[in-house]
Amino acid sequence: MAAVQPNDVEDTLAPLLNPGSVAIIGASDNPARIGGRPLRYMRDAGFNGRIYPVNPNRESVQEIPAFATIAEVPEPVDTAIIAVPARAVVDTAEACAAANVKAAIIFSAGFAEMSDDGRRRQDALAAIARTTPMRIVGPNCLGVYNSATGFFGTFTSTIEAGRPTPGRVGLVSQSGAYGSHLSLIATLRGIGIRFWVTTGNECDVDVAETIGWLARHPDISVIVAYAEGVCDRDRLFTSLALARARGKPVIFQKVGRTDVGAAAARTHTAALAGTDAVYDGVFRQYGVHRARDTEEMLDVAYAATFGTFPASRRVGLMTISGGVGVQMADEAVERGLEVTPMSAAAQARLKTLLPYASPRNPVDITAQAFNDLTLVTTNLDVMLAEGTYDAIVAFFTFVAAAKAMVGPISETFREAKRRHPNCLLIMSIVGPPDIVRRYEEAGCPVFEDPARAVRVVDALSRFSEVFARHTPPVALTAPAPAPLPAAPIGEQAAKRILGEAGLPIVDERLSSTAREAVSAAIELGFPVALKIASPDILHKTEAGGVELGLAAADDVAQAFAAVTGRARLARPDARIEGVLVSRMVTGGVETILGVQDDPTFGPVVMFGLGGIFVDTLKDVAFRVAPFADDEAHRMMRELKGFPLLDGARGRPRCDLDALAASAGAHVAALIAA
Repeated sequence: MAAVQPNDVEDTLAPLLNPGSVAIIGASDNPARIGGRPLRYMRDAGFNGRIYPVNPNRESVQEIPAFATIAEVPEPVDTAIIAVPARAVVDTAEACAAANVKAAIIFSAGFAEMSDDGRRRQDALAAIARTTPMRIVGPNCLGVYNSATGFFGTFTSTIEAGRPTPGRVGLVSQSGAYGSHLSLIATLRGIGIRFWVTTGNECDVDVAETIGWLARHPDISVIVAYAEGVCDRDRLFTSLALARARGKPVIFQKVGRTDVGAAAARTHTAALAGTDAVYDGVFRQYGVHRARDTEEMLDVAYAATFGTFPASRRVGLMTISGGVGVQMADEAVERGLEVTPMSAAAQARLKTLLPYASPRNPVDITAQAFNDLTLVTTNLDVMLAEGTYDAIVAFFTFVAAAKAMVGPISETFREAKRRHPNCLLIMSIVGPPDIVRRYEEAGCPVFEDPARAVRVVDALSRFSEVFARHTPPVALTAPAPAPLPAAPIGEQAAKRILGEAGLPIVDERLSSTAREAVSAAIELGFPVALKIASPDILHKTEAGGVELGLAAADDVAQAFAAVTGRARLARPDARIEGVLVSRMVTGGVETILGVQDDPTFGPVVMFGLGGIFVDTLKDVAFRVAPFADDEAHRMMRELKGFPLLDGARGRPRCDLDALAASAGAHVAALIAA
């Protein structure tokens, strides 16, 4: 796991996200054109900096004096917006760097996502960013905005449908169009987006770096990210670790989950989608909430802005509908939340107050409670005081939006929030925006759908677990590396290397004759297993190269002849080194542990249940190496089959600590070697 290291992200991206001066190269007098929109948007928003249109064909653009070239602008520019044809972009970027422009936003498309020529132009832009102080966003992006300063360096027309308002959310998206979609929906839902960055082809500034910058910014408390792929794993790890250390939830939508989606990503932004299961493991490892769609992404971000993350997964469900209470309970249990019942004393008390109620949990107060609103207050107080819940979801549908109800009910929840600030209170109501705002001002996120409210409880409680986790960097330690042959090696040689790294290996003997095999079996003790030894036969069972449970010397001798004969018949070209004789291990649970060199993330550890479980159910989990034993334990608990390891139905509990050490420390040592 990467350590959080100081870097210059804050210094180099500040001029981009909080510029005092902006040049628009290719500025248009037509406010509807791509080169005209940023100017219009900034003027309409009251941008507090200086704007310099650059257009050699006009003396002024939208009533602002224009300049023929960037070199003629009378001061060094913080950010230049480049809206010129693709063929002219490299020269324009070079001119900006020569003029000491600190950052450039390139709208133009037609680069690596299109052709080899485009790739060469993009490589030239990357070289400019690498060899000069100027940072570059794009190409093929929709720009950047800072809603607090009125800086709208973008041509997205969604600004016209609803200008974003400042809030505590930072949003970064590789896709410009989808980033615009997210921005507009967030605005319509009343979610304040402070910083918005679309990175496009990412010749320089990428999603990972922007997450790090947002994690450092004091005015950002929630980070929302969208990406099709990641190019710099270390930067991603550092940024995610920093966000976690500073208690800032990261809600990430990574697309390309399927082969078709991954192929589409490559043609869109030239992104490397990577192995989706590995991304899942990375996000779990760093405490990121992976959202599957727009609704989930913004639901979690919205609720996270209230800043309450339940300390446990115990949730209380309050409802005026028994049927909805059942729905919420089902959703909660399916997501691993604890729908613990109220105490017997508390249930009796609530039953006395409201005989028609069902006080267990869900607590169904029925619509009768609205005939006496003090009952709503009392029920909520009892749930908070005696239920030991760290989150409560209250389903009141349209009733709570009635004029006579809004004031007293919102005040009830406001007071409850004041007395229990660490408890997450969520309302499920249907009402107009002004009514919803009343409950939000009382400290309660509001959802029309109670199931969505329950899902948010799940997400926020997981963030609480993540923020409480102390995860110091894990160092790679290993013995002196042994030289490895260039050619494929056999199972015995491979196991020797694994054993030297600390992985427990079953005792075995390599036998070249039947007599040697029988002697090995007697030495090891019956029963034994025989496996063909060949560096050329990877799948031994398919070649008939395995015999199990051999309990006598004659059985071993016959099995030796059978195994070697079948292997030679199946693979006449294979090198046969002999037969491995090993002690037969019985009982326990078969598991699989593997290491792969992921093209994006490097050494990645896979753990899962072995045999048919890995082949048919694909019940595996991934982590990026190295990681400590506590992370290995979390990885094991992600498996659907974990109860088999934990002693399901009276079976002996497996040595989970030994498994964790094998997956974590021992594999780390092997990788280091």
